[in-house]
Amino acid sequence: MLGRTVEAAATQAVTAQEKSGLASHTFSTPRHTTRYWEAGPLDGPLMIFLHGWPGIGLVWRAQVEAFASEGWHCVAPDMRGYGASSMPTASDAYALREIVQDMIELHDHLGARPAIWVGHDLGSPVVGALAAHHAKRSRGVVFVSVPYSPEAFALPSLLPLVDRKLYPEDQYPDGQWDYYRFYLTHFDQTVTDFNADIPASLAAIYRSGNPASVGKLYRSALVTRNGGWFGSAHHAPAVTPDPALWPAADFDALVEAFRVTGFRPGNSWYLNDTANLAYAHAAPDHGRLHQPVLFLNGDFDGLCDINHNRVGEPMRNTCKELSVTSLPAGHWLPLELKAESVQAIRSWVKARSL
Repeated sequence: MLGRTVEAAATQAVTAQEKSGLASHTFSTPRHTTRYWEAGPLDGPLMIFLHGWPGIGLVWRAQVEAFASEGWHCVAPDMRGYGASSMPTASDAYALREIVQDMIELHDHLGARPAIWVGHDLGSPVVGALAAHHAKRSRGVVFVSVPYSPEAFALPSLLPLVDRKLYPEDQYPDGQWDYYRFYLTHFDQTVTDFNADIPASLAAIYRSGNPASVGKLYRSALVTRNGGWFGSAHHAPAVTPDPALWPAADFDALVEAFRVTGFRPGNSWYLNDTANLAYAHAAPDHGRLHQPVLFLNGDFDGLCDINHNRVGEPMRNTCKELSVTSLPAGHWLPLELKAESVQAIRSWVKARSL
């Protein structure tokens, strides 16, 4: 019943997307259902785009439409816990191993030809884990905003990389990852606060980067100090959605998807550090990636900008063929710089003869 409700919530958006060239499909196995958006010739080279928190596959509209028009078979799934894909209730169902298996099943369904995998935010650790554990499924890997970590995207792996000049340990023990700690210690509150006003939460989350923020404390470092993302109000402020990011119809589809799923499934991705670390340690060759890798860095991303903190060091040490392109954007780079991100990927594909 819940799956049908999710599908119904997205139905009004589907027709509009299909008119623009994006088709919505649902693929199911005994263990999981994935809704995915697709465009481009089915016999074209495969490019798969994975969104992160808190998104749906439509976050990649600009990139999917651009590459599809150039002959690529482009696919952008709603990840586990999002949109019209399965959303298990158990938190351990959101461990990275499970999510990678979802993508393996989808890849098999699409024909299993080696693909270029593109991941943003928490989609990046999925792409990285898949490339490390199942190297033959990828002929190129693109990480956007969140760099690859062979030790897994987990709090114990991230803390040693915090810039202690900007975040003294006695004042900011978790640095910019304080929000991550807050999710672990106040999980129910984070879900309740985000769910209190879903349109406002999503509008507040998706904001363009600010160049004036570079080198300053990032808001994610202050979540515990403020008693939550939204402080004592426990709900997002009333802000207008940033029109430069989501097209209005896509933002409406995002809101409708979250009205059904809420934030609990997506936030549950953060609750599996122990399992994710063990999974990373089981990767062949210590998680080194031998495929061509591109990282798209946001210069104004206070969370993950690799030019102003050390979070990119593990990626540099373990990716044999690494290219880095820095762009003037914040954390929501695929939405902030749609054309520029397409051009960066296009140039890298051409340079690497992919």
